[in-house]
Amino acid sequence: MLSSRVLRSILHAILRILYRYEVRGMEHTAIIRPGEKVLVVVNHISFLDGAFLMAALPRIPVFAINTDMANRWWLKPFWRVANLHPLDPTNPLAVKELINKINQGRPCVIFPEGRISVTGALMKIYAGPAYIADRTGAAIIPVRLDGPELTPFSRLKQGQVTRHLFPKVIVTICEPCRLEVGPGLRGKERRKAANLQLYEIMSTMVFRTTHWGDTLFEALLRARSRHGWRYVAVQDTSGIQIDYMRLVAGAMVLGRKLAAETRPGERVGVLLPNVNAAAVVFMALQAMGRVPAMLNFSAGPANLEAAAVMAELGLVVSSAEFVRKGKLEPVVAAIGSHARLLWLEEVRETIGRMDRLRGFVEGLLARKIHGRLRLKRDDPAAVLFTSGSEGRPKGVVLSHRNILANCAQLSARVDFNQLDRCFNALPIFHSFGLTGGMLLPILGGVRVYMYPSPLHYRLVPEMVYDSDSTIIFGTNAFFKGYARMADPYDFRSLRYAFAGGEAVQEETQRLWFEKFGIRILTGYGATETAPVIAVNTPMHYRAGTVGRFLPGIEWRLEPVAGLERGGRLWVKGPNVMLGYLRYERPGVLQPPEDGWYDTGDIVDVDKDGFVSIIGRAKRFAKIGGEMVSLGAIEDLVVSLRPEGHHAVIALPDPRKGERLVLVTNDETLERSEILAAARKKGMSEITVPAEIVRMPKLPVLGTGKTDYPEVQKIVTSYLSAA
Repeated sequence: MLSSRVLRSILHAILRILYRYEVRGMEHTAIIRPGEKVLVVVNHISFLDGAFLMAALPRIPVFAINTDMANRWWLKPFWRVANLHPLDPTNPLAVKELINKINQGRPCVIFPEGRISVTGALMKIYAGPAYIADRTGAAIIPVRLDGPELTPFSRLKQGQVTRHLFPKVIVTICEPCRLEVGPGLRGKERRKAANLQLYEIMSTMVFRTTHWGDTLFEALLRARSRHGWRYVAVQDTSGIQIDYMRLVAGAMVLGRKLAAETRPGERVGVLLPNVNAAAVVFMALQAMGRVPAMLNFSAGPANLEAAAVMAELGLVVSSAEFVRKGKLEPVVAAIGSHARLLWLEEVRETIGRMDRLRGFVEGLLARKIHGRLRLKRDDPAAVLFTSGSEGRPKGVVLSHRNILANCAQLSARVDFNQLDRCFNALPIFHSFGLTGGMLLPILGGVRVYMYPSPLHYRLVPEMVYDSDSTIIFGTNAFFKGYARMADPYDFRSLRYAFAGGEAVQEETQRLWFEKFGIRILTGYGATETAPVIAVNTPMHYRAGTVGRFLPGIEWRLEPVAGLERGGRLWVKGPNVMLGYLRYERPGVLQPPEDGWYDTGDIVDVDKDGFVSIIGRAKRFAKIGGEMVSLGAIEDLVVSLRPEGHHAVIALPDPRKGERLVLVTNDETLERSEILAAARKKGMSEITVPAEIVRMPKLPVLGTGKTDYPEVQKIVTSYLSAA
């Protein structure tokens, strides 16, 4: 029988040769010593996991594994030398024995997922491991295995990943921690709280150990290597499919052309819809160290001109055909007074065979060429512009770290793989459309279908059906429109429907569940946070909330005078922007103070960490000394007339301070109906709008949100003239 030390040495040598396996964070194993209560928790992704852990850890601990797995014939020879402990979570005696071993100072390895992952991502965490950690008070050492899921020894199906015979394997040992369950909790509530904490530890571990590269272009090259050069990354309505090799080579070819017109680090405007060319242009600028500034072509000439000024744009890349079809000549004229327009059609004519050949060769050497730029993670990667829903837009500068961190935060909570297909109709000038709809899928190995407009309510469901898409992103307005027009079978292939940008109405949720059998997963974020802050997932979902905070995000609530519940939310984390660009000081970066970003939202966080949005701080009115949420009144009106478009605004009032005005396209809604509904819900009469203004169509932004400043202007002008 082999001794433990000899077995470890043999495993170490074999794994080094075959998998180039690397151990990081060995200093954190110093706590594994005689007499110390230690529980090592590991993500479970292949049949090789135990071997990698035995080779990596300084001592061979007790391995608690599923009883069915422990009884496999090929594991029986290793029972004694590997210290296997069969664990059936439903058997109290087996759990008690393991607790005794830990209390005796024997370090233990346990897989909280209980089974080998069939998604490639973190699966559900069983209550048993959390119960053991809580009962023993053991120090928890989270360990991340990355790479074994690509081997033939994982349980992922054909197509979920691109198989590699001997991929590089990284074992990351994270800093020890302990569960901190409230002393007042007992029984089921205590087990639930411990389980949620252990999941938080595991998902945070996955986030912190996910490294896709220092820059977005490095992340693209990693995706090419991991998922295959010929794997299709992006396609659009033209039917043309672009694989990773073509995307990289195309970025190098176009990047050379754009580099000749700009200087390193320069901000370059991008005025394009959701098409293949937009993805290539974005990556071309990344490849050459330029910073794409994503221009909102629906924002109007004044806002586009302001964007060009604040970002100090000297060049804007666009398409003459797109401008002509979109009737954007006024927008182009406004931009043209500050920046030069470069038409992709003209650039295409200058690309010859030698350019393409050079692009192919440089695509092979892309990592070396890009590396010469010596870009850092905290360098600017993109500029986005706020919607202007509360005034003049601001430029939001996001770094490579910001965007890649948000992608890693999402991938730590949501499982996706190469069998998924993402349908992105959200414009990439919006952070939700850029990060969630384009970059996360491309960099994560999910084919993305780029569709030019989310407003095509009849066509989008048909295209989702035709493309067999499994993931879709949208807002309440868009999802409501699709539900009205779609055939019940159009969304048969969808696994996930993620909504953000605005509150999702109960009526929209009901429509989707009744018609398609799909639960919309609501999330919350801001352009300034790249963008996602919290999200509901299939594993952790609570109706009426926007989910739980993503890993790596710090948060605090500041009290708001006049409100008994919730507070003003501030967040800090690796996804929080570098800073603002403002029209008043063009080109000058204004970073957030001490890294904290004031969201301007009033939220409440329950004991399980689920976030409820009460309203925007600027969307509250003070009437007779009482704080009133305009959003809550809108929700009340929507519950009465879900088919209409409604907006509540506050206007000055000499007697009460402010008064509420409802703006709606509903011709029959009366104040008495709203008053009756408010009384039924126990709401104060002062929350009911004093006046109703009707208009055929309310102004909206390109993201589908109500354009409140424009509504305010129209109503003020209308009431002044009346």
